[in-house]
Amino acid sequence: MSSGVVTRFAPSPTGYLHIGGARTALFNWLFARHCGGKFFLRIEDTDRERSTEAAVNAIYDGLSWLGLQWDGAPVRQYARAERHTAVARQLLAEGKAYHCYASQEELAQMREAQRAASKSVRYDGRWRDRDPASAPAGVPPVIRFKAPQQGDTVVHDVVQGEVRVSNQELDDMVLLRADGTPTYMLAVVVDDYDMGVTHVVRGQDHFTNTFRQSNLIRALGWPVPVYAHVPLIHGPDGAKLSKRHGALGVEAYRNLGYLPEALRNYLLRLGWSHGDDEIISTEQAIAWFNLEAIGQSAARFDVVKLASLNAHYMRAMADRALADLALPRLARRLGRPVAANESERLAAAMPDLKPRAKTLEELADGALYFMAGPPTMEAEAAQLLTPEARAILAALLPALKAVSEWTHVSLDAAVRAHAEAHGLKLGKIAQPLRAAVTGRTATPGVFEILAVLGRDEALARIADQAR
Repeated sequence: MSSGVVTRFAPSPTGYLHIGGARTALFNWLFARHCGGKFFLRIEDTDRERSTEAAVNAIYDGLSWLGLQWDGAPVRQYARAERHTAVARQLLAEGKAYHCYASQEELAQMREAQRAASKSVRYDGRWRDRDPASAPAGVPPVIRFKAPQQGDTVVHDVVQGEVRVSNQELDDMVLLRADGTPTYMLAVVVDDYDMGVTHVVRGQDHFTNTFRQSNLIRALGWPVPVYAHVPLIHGPDGAKLSKRHGALGVEAYRNLGYLPEALRNYLLRLGWSHGDDEIISTEQAIAWFNLEAIGQSAARFDVVKLASLNAHYMRAMADRALADLALPRLARRLGRPVAANESERLAAAMPDLKPRAKTLEELADGALYFMAGPPTMEAEAAQLLTPEARAILAALLPALKAVSEWTHVSLDAAVRAHAEAHGLKLGKIAQPLRAAVTGRTATPGVFEILAVLGRDEALARIADQAR
């Protein structure tokens, strides 16, 4: 077994990596890194019908994209069934578990009777102290844990405080099914012990499992880990986060154009705080993170705040690096690879483009007109290109061709001099000029755009609209 702090993230591979799961993984990763410990990944794939390799890969990809690298090889729970079975049989041999021969029909009748009597629906222990000699022939039994029946089970939780439940509320859970396969409840306990897990940080919805699992751990004589149950994430309306609130999976936010460092920062602040700090680097997060600062109340997911945070990280990123992230998105829009000269043009345009975008998708949309060829003309821009405006552009072309240094300063001066010479207000030229070179009405400064496009591309676009 390992020494020091060991945490784990243990998702079930039945779908995408949920945003709530990503936050749980982040908290486990940060705590392990803060303590100089280990962070393990365990794929809880005992539900064979619902588990898929596609979901496993989505978990790997999502965590890797977020920068939450786990230690060692991922553990696959299903592959450890033999070990889980051995522990169940050990408990049976020690008299801490027993065979139960109750049929599914019998258990259904039991539950129906309990509901009719307004009692808690739970296994009533009918085979707990029964002589196995009275077992029906040919019926494969399950193995049930002998849970304590007196007193309370107490969990000392770092986030929720001391929480207790009467043992009369906890029934004898199944450890091995009739077909010999171990249950999730058993597998979790055994895997945590074998992996040396010292701290179990997971969602509050697992709390009922914790009472049962901690009793099983004590029956095995194993150390009980430190528990920290994190409140769930709610939507802006205060209801549990669901599909109606929008994107739920990490992959969806990646596709929408959010940066991993922005999502990581946002998830960190979703239920954890460090004073009034909002922008927290990974290095600061590792240095500051502790379990005690996790709040007890559910956090509300706010896409507007996430977008604002993402915009901050985009503005702080180096122009070339940000351009490289936008390139695949531009290529998809163009239906072709982005040429080398277009890539350089994009990087040069970043100082003007990135303050206007909150996501990489918005950035790619805003950068389209820097790609080669005539720009796609928006309806409002087309309306600006009246016969009069086209004539103004035609008259402007010689002045632009005469500019020796193709910089935004020289272009600005040339257009202003042309406007003054022809008795025109600057806007009378700048508006159709912007429409001609970008196909849009709202963009960064038109002279900066002309400079980035370069002489040949810019003059070709203007000439295309001049009549």
